[in-house]
Amino acid sequence: MSLSTALNIAQSSLLNTGRQTSVVSRNVQESNNPDYTRRMAMLGSLAPGSRVLEIQRATNEQLFRQNLAALSAWSSQHELYEGLERLEIAVHGIDNQQSAAAAIGKLQQALQTYSASPSDATVAEDAIDAARQVVRTLNAATYSIQSFRAEIDSQVAGATGELNQLLAAFKDANDAVVKGTRAGTDVSDALDRRDGLLKKIAQYVPVSTLSRPGNDLVLMTKDGVTLFETVPRSVTFQPTSSYTPGLPGNSIYIDGVPVGLGTGGNTDASGKLAGLVQLRDGVAPKLQGQMDEIARGLITAFAEESTTLPDAPGLFTWPGAPGMPPAGTLVNGLAGSIRLNAAFDYGAGGNPELLRDGGANGAAYVANTTGVAGYADLLIAYGDRIAAPMAFDIAAGLATTLSLSEFSTASVGWFQSIRKDASAAAQTKEALAARTEEALSNATGVNVDTEMALLLELERSYEASARLIKAIDEMLGALLAAVR
Repeated sequence: MSLSTALNIAQSSLLNTGRQTSVVSRNVQESNNPDYTRRMAMLGSLAPGSRVLEIQRATNEQLFRQNLAALSAWSSQHELYEGLERLEIAVHGIDNQQSAAAAIGKLQQALQTYSASPSDATVAEDAIDAARQVVRTLNAATYSIQSFRAEIDSQVAGATGELNQLLAAFKDANDAVVKGTRAGTDVSDALDRRDGLLKKIAQYVPVSTLSRPGNDLVLMTKDGVTLFETVPRSVTFQPTSSYTPGLPGNSIYIDGVPVGLGTGGNTDASGKLAGLVQLRDGVAPKLQGQMDEIARGLITAFAEESTTLPDAPGLFTWPGAPGMPPAGTLVNGLAGSIRLNAAFDYGAGGNPELLRDGGANGAAYVANTTGVAGYADLLIAYGDRIAAPMAFDIAAGLATTLSLSEFSTASVGWFQSIRKDASAAAQTKEALAARTEEALSNATGVNVDTEMALLLELERSYEASARLIKAIDEMLGALLAAVR
């Protein structure tokens, strides 16, 4: 080997070591960046010596796709669980102390106490107060549910805007990747940005990718709706400022296709948007329907009966009085419009003893026809009606034949069951997202110990090349000295 050849090899080695050291140093610098992918300087043999041909990124397409799917599943589950937690406190209170079931239970106790002392005016007022609290509970539940739906609607609007911004940023990153690939330059940084944006997009909607020539990507939802192809597809949503029972929320459209809502506590939805829509259009309306059916059951159970006239609202009334709500049919918003009948309200000049005697709708509805102060038959009958089976609308999502007290308890149980399932599923899906992220990081991320060991090897290589150059320099010096 000639001295010139040896010198060229040594120079090539120094140049390669410098580039490799730069790559390894960058890896160490970015070791805490979750969106950074490990770089590797790939050497190729060239006579004489070798050189760095390209910088490669560590990739694992299968793990990356699994991580995207896990992120989408966890995001929707997280939104559902967090929403259920807020709705639970707003409607049922802590430990269900503000629930309709609790209020009806207290009303039953008040009726029992009144039936034991039907001549006691103070006990009569206590029973009316218990009835007033039932009305307040149902009114407040309706307000809370519809306010919750409006709050979720606002979150949907914000999330839609954020998703559009992410898609616009994805276009810039994808354009940089395509342009760099065609020019033959290193596009590692642009690929990192694009993958990082994909992870964020997956938290809003489930994402699948299709690779095209030039490192170009097409994004689609799991249902095949195009999210991005050369340009972002429009994600549109028209928010609703306020909600009333029975009013449907507006759909989210991706490229003109509506986003569906998930079902169940362990939701089958993917992505934040679907989770929010499930809360707004699935869980909250179902809970509202149950409150409305409880209100209808109360009006029916406390209706005044006559042998000659139709039944009429008694202790509890509604805007459709003097008629009765249709039997077995849900009336949207009834829980928000149910009222304590003013004829019984002692605070408004009414007579609470009408609860004992009947007659709020006239003489034909009087049960205590003899006017005996110890009359308790009607009070006992009201208690029996609360405990007797009645028909409920299947749209409320519970059994269609239950007693009013059982239905109100079943409503709490239904919500707690969904909340429990959502909590368990959120933990499971969060763990899966973390594990796929960890597996992806192990396969494509930076291990500082490995990089530092590589730096030591590069340092030794640099020292060896430097010694070789020094030896060549000495040999050339000796040769020149001999010529002189």
